[in-house]
Amino acid sequence: MGLSWQQGPLSSGAIERFLVPEPLPKRLLYIEPLRRRMRVRFGGMWIADSEHVLLLFEPGRYPVAYFPETDISPETLEHSEHTTRHPDLGDTSWYIVKAGEKQAQRGAWQHVDLPAYASELQSRVAFSWAAMDAFYEEDERILGHAADSYHRIDIRQTSRNLIVRHGDRVIADTKRPLALYESGFAPRWYVPRADIDESALTVVEHHQTFCPYKGLCSYYDLGDARLGAWSYREAYPEVGRISDLVSFEPDVVSVELDGTQLKLETGQTVITHGPDRELSVAEARLRG
Repeated sequence: MGLSWQQGPLSSGAIERFLVPEPLPKRLLYIEPLRRRMRVRFGGMWIADSEHVLLLFEPGRYPVAYFPETDISPETLEHSEHTTRHPDLGDTSWYIVKAGEKQAQRGAWQHVDLPAYASELQSRVAFSWAAMDAFYEEDERILGHAADSYHRIDIRQTSRNLIVRHGDRVIADTKRPLALYESGFAPRWYVPRADIDESALTVVEHHQTFCPYKGLCSYYDLGDARLGAWSYREAYPEVGRISDLVSFEPDVVSVELDGTQLKLETGQTVITHGPDRELSVAEARLRG
């Protein structure tokens, strides 16, 4: 979760509220400097390179990076006939992006009839994440979407007793789970495989999801409990402590923490991102 996605405070699915006397507008947009160097790779070339990117947050979307026109390579953008209208930012023109022998129809866009309150986006262009070859912060590749500065993950070791059951069968019993706290979500509990009856886990072939912050996620069935567990087999280094550990879905199987049955609160179900541009497993693991 971030500022405007899923259960974030600016999203349509926010689970809490601002303490203000009057209701806020249903759609709140927020913009701020990225404060990081960001680059775009396309057709074997760097087509954008900027330390002055702005991030736009709007309800139901991941943050979108807007580059100053002056930080985009000349002759990269060609106006197309395609136009749309943004509900808050007005008319939007789309570009064909060209580099070398490669081109992307509707590869970038620009808001050309901005209201006065959104003047910061004047003369700025956003690139379609799926259409470009890659985005980078400095020399490290960023997958999925622009990094959300309001998204945070903390991992804590605990000695609490976690027991997972399906029917009469104990699937896991541990006093050394890792608790993963991710912005806006209920805690997730990760169990070492040595404390799991792995014969109960059946790998779900050809089913993976992608988290821009943790990596590629694989899933398991537990008998008739479909997608009852998951694992980041090779989690990104920032969250490497959960690599190859297993977490269990408390709305699918029984998960007890110190004798208390866990249940997800309303709005806590994760909306999966899906692999960025249908990345291969190998590509998703290599960000640098």
